Amino acid sequence: MVTWNVATAEPPDDISSLIQLDSQKSADLYAIGLQEVNAAPLRFVTDLAFEDPWSRLFMATLAPRGYVKVSSVRMQGLLLLVFSQLAHLPFIRNIETTYTRTGIFGYWGNKGGVSARLSFYGHSLCFLNCHLAAHMEYASQRVDEFEYILDTQSFNIEGTPRILNHRLVFWFGDLNFRIADHDLHFTHSAINHKDFHQLWQKDQLIMMKKQEAFLQEFEEGSLSFRPTYKYDLFSDSYDTSGKKRKPAWTDRILWRMKPKELPLKVKQDLYTCCMDYGISDHKPVLSTFTLELRKQYESPLVLLYPEGEWSADFDAVVTYTIQEPFASSAWDWIGVYKVGFRSVSDYITYTWVKDDEVFCSDKLIKVYVSKDEIPVLGGECVLCYYSSNLKCIVGISDPFQGGPIRCYVLLLSIVCRK
Repeated sequence: MVTWNVATAEPPDDISSLIQLDSQKSADLYAIGLQEVNAAPLRFVTDLAFEDPWSRLFMATLAPRGYVKVSSVRMQGLLLLVFSQLAHLPFIRNIETTYTRTGIFGYWGNKGGVSARLSFYGHSLCFLNCHLAAHMEYASQRVDEFEYILDTQSFNIEGTPRILNHRLVFWFGDLNFRIADHDLHFTHSAINHKDFHQLWQKDQLIMMKKQEAFLQEFEEGSLSFRPTYKYDLFSDSYDTSGKKRKPAWTDRILWRMKPKELPLKVKQDLYTCCMDYGISDHKPVLSTFTLELRKQYESPLVLLYPEGEWSADFDAVVTYTIQEPFASSAWDWIGVYKVGFRSVSDYITYTWVKDDEVFCSDKLIKVYVSKDEIPVLGGECVLCYYSSNLKCIVGISDPFQGGPIRCYVLLLSIVCRK
């Protein structure tokens, strides 16, 4: 998990250390929350039509390593991305996103929260990325905003209509809580000597948790890293401007397990900041977690495979079987993807499962794909069945070879006679 207030900056060239690509154990899921993504009017409109630069960077970095973007939600400068290893994709279901505005009378999305919920092997998870009110004196308002977000966000999923109904909730972002009372000199001295514990008792979030019962349900790892705000750009030095803002742990990652819910356990393995980046006055915070869970289902809902050899010269047929009953729809479709695809929308072509059905029995169903809709230029591909009701991919074929397009050349011999 990553949270980072990027202060409208353009993405860096390399995010390897940010998402721990060199770690010995690969992550199964990534949840990335950004705040203050450039949302100038022209830029925001462009990003709506095309992927924003941050999303493109994360997809370009993770897709070659076998990760697919399963969900994203954007509200002005707030952006939340969720990625999964390809193998888990058919077991991630009931994906929904929503958002809540709290900034400038609730009309402008400069503050608030964006969330994505999903079922992971039958366990309900919710990721909530927040950017709360700034400035030292608004600690109580930040709590009120968070409570408002929890109260107003809802999902159309039975059993989990609200954030706190989920078995596991991750709450993270630029929460903007500051270090109260201690003066600038004392704060800098504690940081320089790595005596972070001297600052914990005056951290506003820790203090507010003692006052608010619902905050006590959220756990957080030890703040054993440098406060992440406010830095001079491209520097590891705290604010040297005339304002000389006091350092603070504004950027946080917390989690909440629904009481007495089994069989799911969560353990935080790492909680730290990444000092490698200087494009923002915030340093990114990252955390890794281990989830120990019992899978509620072992098989995908749909098994599918291509019949015969595929190329753009011949009509094709997809065969699939439904392993378990689910609410299928006339809007369900099967997409053809290149191996290493970045997101659900990254298909080469697709076919509607109902409109193009050519055979149906108790055991299997066949769907026709016209050769005119197969612009396969060679290379490995996979088939994915997308469920419109579940808003996710529920079946993936094994990789198969997409044959090259055959080129026919007609040679004409012209004889001119007088």
